[in-house]
Amino acid sequence: MSERKRECSQAQPDAAHDAPRPGRALDFAYWEWGDPAGAPVLLAHATGFHARCWDAVARGLGNAARVIAVDLRGHGASTKQGPFGWDQFGDDIAAFCAALDLRGAIGVGHSMGGHGVTQAAGRLPERFAKLLLIDPVIFDPARYADWSSGFPSPTAHPVARRRNAWRCPEEMFERFADRHPFRLWRRDVLMDYCRHGLAPAAEGFVLACPPAVEAAIYQGSGGRDIGATIRALPHEVVVLRARARQRRPGAMDFSASPTWPALAAAFPRGRDVYLPALSHFIPMQRPDVVVAHIRELLGVAP
Repeated sequence: MSERKRECSQAQPDAAHDAPRPGRALDFAYWEWGDPAGAPVLLAHATGFHARCWDAVARGLGNAARVIAVDLRGHGASTKQGPFGWDQFGDDIAAFCAALDLRGAIGVGHSMGGHGVTQAAGRLPERFAKLLLIDPVIFDPARYADWSSGFPSPTAHPVARRRNAWRCPEEMFERFADRHPFRLWRRDVLMDYCRHGLAPAAEGFVLACPPAVEAAIYQGSGGRDIGATIRALPHEVVVLRARARQRRPGAMDFSASPTWPALAAAFPRGRDVYLPALSHFIPMQRPDVVVAHIRELLGVAP
């Protein structure tokens, strides 16, 4: 099964001082697999990742659906133009669905992608049939009341200091293979992450999601309470949650779940699936688990 790369241009409103002018097109890269006439499955990745992290999931689905994975703003081969507020990702996913005229899609989002898919379903509910939210970064409502990222600016966030330059994807793979949390990932998924997560530079490669962009996204990750959207969604929603995060002052454990344990119950038709043996990186660690849940939502036999 081979992927089919596409590009999508869409008009974006003027949402911030550094946003494009009204009507200016922004470019989003996306890939398709499977049956072009099948039910659409839209895959939205996490902060700092890219569409090709879904390759193993797409292979697992085969021809059971029309599988579409998009590089979100600031990531992969898509535009690096801001703004990078979390409302913007919801707007982008909604506009992307409209541009492709997707209807009745299974919306699948991991981490930030889950937050964005939820917002997009609230904006354009007719575009979605069901949602699979994989450890989405949606917090307890009480946390939004006094939200603070803990960092005075994006440049102060630890991910802003990520190594940016690499000789080749293989060097990146060898660097990460034995490090937490990457050592928990399936080897083929880690290679996909490295191979497609770098962009050619004057010498070697650099991260396709620049560290400054990733830091800006994390900085704004908790300031958007979408509780009203959640309570109004008519769709069937399945929430996959990894092992719970133990909050410790000053600790940043990206492998544990940031998701509100009661999130599924807040949806009118939500269902919680707790996976304590897995990390926050469920699609990278067990893509087969994700495939099984998507096939269930599609009504396709495993």
